[in-house]
Amino acid sequence: MAQKIYDITVLGGGPTGLFTAFYAGMRNASCKIIDSMPALGGRLTAVYPEKFIYDVAGFPKILARDLVDNLIEQIKPYQTEICLNETSQSLTKSDEGVWQLETNAGIHLTKTLIIAAGVGSYSPKKHQAPGATDFESKGIEYAVIEKAIYKNRRVIIAGGGDSALDWANELVSIAKSVTLIHRSDKFRAHDDSIKKLQKTNARVILNSEIASFYGDSALKEVLIRNLEDNKEEIIPVDDALIMFGFNSSLGKIKEWGLELSGNGICVNEKMETNLSGIFAAGDIAKHNAKLDLIVTGFSEAAIAVAFAKVYINPKEKAQPMHSTTLMEIKEKKEKRLNTH
Repeated sequence: MAQKIYDITVLGGGPTGLFTAFYAGMRNASCKIIDSMPALGGRLTAVYPEKFIYDVAGFPKILARDLVDNLIEQIKPYQTEICLNETSQSLTKSDEGVWQLETNAGIHLTKTLIIAAGVGSYSPKKHQAPGATDFESKGIEYAVIEKAIYKNRRVIIAGGGDSALDWANELVSIAKSVTLIHRSDKFRAHDDSIKKLQKTNARVILNSEIASFYGDSALKEVLIRNLEDNKEEIIPVDDALIMFGFNSSLGKIKEWGLELSGNGICVNEKMETNLSGIFAAGDIAKHNAKLDLIVTGFSEAAIAVAFAKVYINPKEKAQPMHSTTLMEIKEKKEKRLNTH
């Protein structure tokens, strides 16, 4: 039996990839998602499932894990094939114009490929102070997987970006104490997060760093050092959250002949790359008016699918009918099939 050739293959199962699959289904395109992670959701699942997201239209706030669940629910009617734990290796085009994407699990055939791989593969930037390695997963963590475990705990958070301040604001209501330490006197977070933190009872230590981690079978204390006068202080803690960001890499994608910009892929207004039939959307897509937001990824996903459809069949219209009409047509087709 010949291997199925999909209309659209989506590389990446984060929020942009999931919405790409939904929109492909709504536009009546066969679709497959390939992701290197063991679960769908990208960083929302792997790094901050219990973090609230505030800038998705229609949701005053929504937990990252709930947004992922909603996106997964949205693709269910379309029987999208899901391939997890697959790492991309090579990409070639056959004489018949079919793209062949090779992963560690085999070869996938597709008419078009939409790369929605976020920042690529990523790993947290580790703390380098003495004891950091010894107490990793024994009090030191680089992501919050379950918020409830910090109830009545003494928590120190290292970092000055959005994640550090967001978690300081989230945990201050349940933790016994929250201390935020930052090497600078200026934060790199949203102004709203900074103002919110200032209204809490969290302790904020600026121009300082964690110089050492101490404990026995688990983390017990941290040594704080002021970077201006070298004064030191020992703080008893139960947990340390290190929020220094992530190192990211495109991996083998860099070898596919795509035009790159830093750790991203250059696209035009149609989300097309320099390779015919290959598109990109979400954080990995780079253009002059780029905003790295989840909602931007959703928009780019729809654009990429629309023009992937045109690439497959030039007679197709990029501009679709309204979603209400598309869903009514789908329901009528299903009803006819069920009556025969």
